[in-house]
Amino acid sequence: MTNQIIFLATLLVTLLAFGYTIRRFVGFFSITRAGFPVRQIGRRIGVMLEVAIGQTKIFRRPVMGFLHALVFWGFCVILIGSVEMVIDGLTGKERVLSFLGVVYDIIMASGDVFALIITLAIIVFLARRVFLNVKRFSGIEMKHISHLDANVALTMILLLMLSLLGMNVFYVQATLQAGHEIAGYYPVGRLLASWIDTDAHTSEVLYQVNWWMHILLIFIFANYLPYSKHFHVFMSVPNVFLSRLDPLGKLDTMESITKEVKIMMDPEQAFSSPAEGEGEEEVPERFGILDIEDISWKSYLDSLSCTECGRCTSVCPANITGKKLSPRKIVMDVRARMKEKGPGILKIGKEYTDERSLIRDFISEEELWACTLCNACAQECPININQPALIVGMRRYLVMEESAAPGELNAIFSNIENNGAPWQFSQEDRMLWAEDIVINEKSQ
Repeated sequence: MTNQIIFLATLLVTLLAFGYTIRRFVGFFSITRAGFPVRQIGRRIGVMLEVAIGQTKIFRRPVMGFLHALVFWGFCVILIGSVEMVIDGLTGKERVLSFLGVVYDIIMASGDVFALIITLAIIVFLARRVFLNVKRFSGIEMKHISHLDANVALTMILLLMLSLLGMNVFYVQATLQAGHEIAGYYPVGRLLASWIDTDAHTSEVLYQVNWWMHILLIFIFANYLPYSKHFHVFMSVPNVFLSRLDPLGKLDTMESITKEVKIMMDPEQAFSSPAEGEGEEEVPERFGILDIEDISWKSYLDSLSCTECGRCTSVCPANITGKKLSPRKIVMDVRARMKEKGPGILKIGKEYTDERSLIRDFISEEELWACTLCNACAQECPININQPALIVGMRRYLVMEESAAPGELNAIFSNIENNGAPWQFSQEDRMLWAEDIVINEKSQ
C-alpha cells in the first residue's frame, strides 16, 4: 500500500508538471495565425505511416538512418510495457497485462531485445557527438547548450534502457529463485541472468531498484522533453500527419492580395455583393511575417518538432556555397523568439512589444534573400518541416510593408508597375527589336 501511495503521488506531480507545460504551449499556439484547413485525412494517415512510422526519409543516410529507425520502433514497443508499469504501480499488482498470453510474450520479448538494440545505438550516437566532428552537427545556431541538451537526452535514454534491462534480468532471476512462473518471455534478460549469481533477496531488491529507477526516469524524461530538442519524440508523428500536402515549390497565395488583383482585372467585382455564406474579408493587420505573432500555427508546430539534425542545412545550396542562410537556424529562431516574446503577449496582449522582432534581431535580410526556394530543405527534412514557408512570409513583409527588397528586385517591381513587364521598356516599344526583320511567306 505504501508503494502505491508513493507511486500515485509521483504520478500526480508528473502529470501536473506536464499539464503546466502543455498549457503554456497551447497559449503560444493561440498567438499564431490560422493556417491551412486540415482535410484529406486518409491521405494524411498514409503520409504519416510512410514518413513518420516507416521512417522512409531517414533511410537516405542508410547506416545511421537504420539505427535511428530501430530506436524509434523500439520506443513504440517499449511504450506498451511503460503503460503496464503505470497500471501496476496504481493497482499494486504485477504484470497486469500477462492475461494477453502469447501476445504478451511477443510484446515483452520484443521490448527486451529492443532495449539492448537501443542501448547499443545510443552508445553509437553519443560517441559520434562526443568524438567525431560531424559537420552538420555544427553551425552558428548550434550553441553549447544545444550540444549539451543532445548529450543529456541521449544519456537519459541510455539510462532508461539500462534500467529496463536490469529490471528484466532481476525479474527473471527473482521469479525463478522463488519457484514462480515467469510472465512474458525475456531472451536477453534470461541470457544475462544466467551470468549473474545473486541470492533471492538481493535479486528482489535489485528488481525493485531498477523498476523504480525506470519509471522515475520515464516521468522525468517526459517533462524534460518539451524543453529539449528531443521534443520531436512527441511531436514528429503529429507534425507529419499535419504536414502540407501541396507539391513542394507551390507558394500559397495571400487571399487579400488575390482579391485586389481580381478587382484590378475586373473592376465590376468591387461592387458585387459577397456570395451567400461569405462575410466581408478583413484586411490583414500586416502583410507577411515580421514577428512571432505573424507566423501560422503550423510553422510554430514545425519549430517545436525540429530535431536539429541539420539535414536541411547540409543540402542547402546557399549554405553549401558559403552564404549565411541555414534553414535549421530559421526554424530554431522561431522557437527561440516565441519563448522570448510569447509570455509577454500572453500576459499583456497583442500590443506587447519588447522593441525586438524576428526579422533583423534573429534573422537577417541577408539570410532571407540568400534562399533560392529550391525546397531541398523541405524535401530532406525527415519530419516534413516546411522551412520555405517562413522564408517567403518574411520576404513578403520586407517587400510589401517596407519595400526593402534588394535593388534588382525593386527595379523589376517598378518596371512591372509602370510598363506591365519586368523590362524597362514601355509597351509601345516592345516590338522595336523586330522592325528590321523580314518574314518571307512561302506559298502553300
